[in-house]
This record gives sequence, C-alpha cells and structure tokens, in this order.
Amino acid sequence: MSEPAPPLETPARLLLVMAHPAMERSRANRAMTQAMQDAPGVTFVDLYEIYPDFVIDVRAEQKRLVAHDSIAIQFPLYWYSTPALLKEWFDLVWLHGFAYGRGGTALAGKKMIAACSTGANEAAYHPAGANRFTIEEFLRPIEQTAALCGMEWLPPFVLHAAAAKSETDLEREARAYRDRLMALVRGGPLQ
Repeated sequence: MSEPAPPLETPARLLLVMAHPAMERSRANRAMTQAMQDAPGVTFVDLYEIYPDFVIDVRAEQKRLVAHDSIAIQFPLYWYSTPALLKEWFDLVWLHGFAYGRGGTALAGKKMIAACSTGANEAAYHPAGANRFTIEEFLRPIEQTAALCGMEWLPPFVLHAAAAKSETDLEREARAYRDRLMALVRGGPLQ
C-alpha cells in the first residue's frame, strides 16, 4: 500500500499595502503595482484609493493584517519618509495592545518588507552623497516599528531614480519587484 501524498503547502499570504498620493503621475509605482496585479497569494490595498479622506477603518485594517503572513508596504520616498496616509495608517492601526505592548502580539512572527521608489540615484543615498544617509537609514523608523511588533524585517526593495528610468528599465525593475515578493509568498529565500 502506498503512502498518502503529503499535503500541499499553503503559500504564505502577502498583504501589499501601497500608498501613493498621486498615482496618475507615477511611472515607477504604477509599474510596480501592475507587476503585482493578479499575483497569487497577494492581497493588494491602495490606501489613497480606499481612504481618500484619511478616515481609516481601523478594525478592517487590523483584520487584514492578522489574516496575512507577510506585510509589504510600497510607497514613494517623500521628504525622506513615507507619504502622509501611510504614516497615518501606522499611527491609527498598529496600536498598543494590538501590534505591540501588553497583549499586542497580533503581528509577532510575521515578515515585513518596504518597497520604495526614489527620485535620486543610488549614489545620492550615501554619506558622501547629496542625501547624506543611506536608504536603510531613512527606513529605520519602519524597521524599528517591525522590531517593536516582533516582526522579521526583510531587506527593502528600492527603485532609485524613478523618473529617469526608461520604459525598458522600469519593466525590468518591476519584474525584479514581482520576483522578490513572489519569493516571499512562496516562502523561499529573497533575491
């Protein structure tokens, strides 16, 4: 008698939260978003589309976070930080007692990755560059948020010099972005 087939592995479910206040003007985030359309195992949320008035449904967002194994946040780097609505989403949704603090273990053990686009090239994000700090240094508050919540912080995906990229280069970057997030969905090593 043969042994029963092993159960199929359920892919890790990824919540992709995108925040861009002017998507109609974005080439890079639009390309990244299009690359993830219909990706299996991925729930896509456009914060500016569903909360144009900044009135966030905290319970719905907390349920969405709990229902996924990994969280990706996608945004353009604005003034060395996230767009306002993404910061508001963190402030209102990732609450004490839910995401951190006494009884706040809802996100513990989940993986988190930031995916951002920048206007400047990679050399600008260096101690000797125009922006004086590395991209990792600008993302430290998000990394620390993940740590406070007991999450595993993954190396970010950064698309530099977004406006200067050719369509071919944007397509290549978007494919690399999809490959990176789909590796996370499959539970494999990130590239």
